[in-house]
Formats: sequence, structure tokens, C-alpha cells
Amino acid sequence: MMSFERNDSKKIGLGLTGFGVFFSFLGIIFFFDKGLLAMGNILFISGVALTIGLKSSAQFFMKRSNFKGTISFGIGFFLVVIGWPIMGMILEAYGFVVLFSGFWPTLAIFLQKIPILGWLFQQQFVRSVCSL
Repeated sequence: MMSFERNDSKKIGLGLTGFGVFFSFLGIIFFFDKGLLAMGNILFISGVALTIGLKSSAQFFMKRSNFKGTISFGIGFFLVVIGWPIMGMILEAYGFVVLFSGFWPTLAIFLQKIPILGWLFQQQFVRSVCSL
């Protein structure tokens, strides 16, 4: 049960992850601004590392089944930093989907339990699209 405990580093990690997503969103809104995208990437990766721990995050990214996602996310991160934000974000998005594909069913169950929004995700046409 220790892994579900919220200590200060996990709280900071969740905050950094949230800011990383926010800065990435702003970078996309402002026509792929490479500074905001790079800042969002750095905050997101450091937030994930603080939230789940350095050892766990290294094990997650280095798993054999996650190599394709890790490599494409890393190359996309590098492309954003050197100034090719559109290509970098395409590669990062692909890597993100591949890396976190195991979490999509958990996310779908979570979204179905949200009071008002959950009703929409419980409808048959949404469930059929999500199961593809």
C-alpha cells in the first residue's frame, strides 16, 4: 500500500506533469511554438519521473515492449528541441500512444464513472468506437 501514498515528491510530480501538459497544449495552440513545447516536454518527463519514481520510470521506458514508443518519443523530443516542432510532435504523439496503450482501458473505465460525462462514454456508439 505504500505506492498509493501521497508524499511531497508525488505531489510535486503531479504538478509538474500537469504543467507539462498545459505548456504542451499552449505550444500547440500558439502554432507549434518550440519553446513552449520543449518546456512542456521537460516538465512532463520530470513530473512522470517524480510521480512514479526514478527506478520505476526507467524500468517502464526501458521495457522491451515499450522500446518502439520510447525511441519515437525520444526522437520527437529531440526534434522539438532542435527546432522542428511539427515533426517532433507527430513522433511524440505516436510514441505517447504506443507507450501508454496499456492504460487506455483503465482510462475508459475512469471516464465512464465521471458523473455527467460518464453517461456519454457509456453509450453504445462510443463503446464500439473505443473497442476498435
